Amino acid sequence: MSQNQPETNEDDEAMLRLQGGDSRAFDEIVERHSGPLFGFFLKNCRDRSLAEDLTQETFLRVYRQYWNYLPIGRFKGWLYRIARNLLIDNVRRRSRDCLVKAIKGQFEDDTDIISTVAGEFISPEHGADHSELKVVVDELLDDLPEEQRLTFTLYHFGGLSLPEVAEALDTSVPTTKSRLRLSREKMSAALLERGFINPHQPDD
Repeated sequence: MSQNQPETNEDDEAMLRLQGGDSRAFDEIVERHSGPLFGFFLKNCRDRSLAEDLTQETFLRVYRQYWNYLPIGRFKGWLYRIARNLLIDNVRRRSRDCLVKAIKGQFEDDTDIISTVAGEFISPEHGADHSELKVVVDELLDDLPEEQRLTFTLYHFGGLSLPEVAEALDTSVPTTKSRLRLSREKMSAALLERGFINPHQPDD
């Protein structure tokens, strides 16, 4: 049984209902995916207002293109491909690369995201200061190549599976695995340099 089966069925069912004229189905899709989608944009552009705008624009595009969606269990990949293209188009229009440049400032409500990252890399018996960990995560994301950054944020902050990340970035699962592994190794190295405990050091 696929671990993603319940969610993809739920999304496909909602899209079929939307295509059948049930507008409430769209509200369900927005409620289910707005949080992870916002987290993806926020981590890639570091601008809360822009992330909110891009999240809204993504759902507008979903609504405009819902008739074009085929219910074959790939909704997340389809959604985040729209999001990725919108992010890149917006960056180009603004003549700046928000995927590379670190914008200094504060943004709230990062606790859950940072807790997720801490749980992946730091053993529970070692406490981690969230503000310090956020600095390390932000600095690493600034330094990662674009495709590694997108892979990491889609997987950890967007909550996508590896096949869904591959679908969103229009690449293969093996390539996605490689990019995620590289980004995780760099994250581990950065945490080690800052004195955090990393129980998941690569074996090779």
